[in-house]
Amino acid sequence: MSQNALSRELALRIALAARALPNTDTKQLLAVLSDCVDAPMTESKIATISLTDFQVADGGVFAQVDSHLLQQALNILSNTAPDKILPSTQAYQNGDLPNSVRIACASDDAIHVNGHFGNCAWFMVYQVNADAALLIDIRTAEIPEGLVVDDKNVFRAEQLQDCKVVYVASVGGPAAAKIVRLGIHPMRLEAVASLADVIVQLQTVMAGSPPPWLAKAMGIEASERFKFEQEAVG
Repeated sequence: MSQNALSRELALRIALAARALPNTDTKQLLAVLSDCVDAPMTESKIATISLTDFQVADGGVFAQVDSHLLQQALNILSNTAPDKILPSTQAYQNGDLPNSVRIACASDDAIHVNGHFGNCAWFMVYQVNADAALLIDIRTAEIPEGLVVDDKNVFRAEQLQDCKVVYVASVGGPAAAKIVRLGIHPMRLEAVASLADVIVQLQTVMAGSPPPWLAKAMGIEASERFKFEQEAVG
């Protein structure tokens, strides 16, 4: 089954559940789930899968996997794990938040910026200005089945090209250079921080004297950006 046939939320859950299982990618997990339930695959059907069915599906590929890990994956799939419930996104149209920027945060739990750019579960995408922030999208940047890409990091960065900043727990130097070439500013955190804290920190900078590149992204006129630059220099 193609991920395109899945609901957005179920596709996100499947991506995270695959990460909870050893040596398992999204394609492999989809094959097991397809053997457990009839098409079309839906949230309600996934919720009926028992641990035993999960263990023997698709020729028993998960038969030797620890049952605790399998149950954890099932909890994620059925959205019964409290710490894995995805927040709802909010509608946004250009202009709704004046002087705002779009940012992405690499996350493995939808609570913290704790993901590596190259393999995080989700990119939480926010529209932020000095006074408000909206979660407008949740993206997996998973490579669609059958699509061949020359560079996974470039592919992931291309999925964020509408963002001006991407916050990550870690990113390699070559990957960071590719992100910059696409016009995105990578920000590696020194320590894991909550999404809420990262947004508040950004809003504090936006409300004060943002650096010229951020002021430009906020749509501030060139004369005002020059003022910020002069203040930063001295």
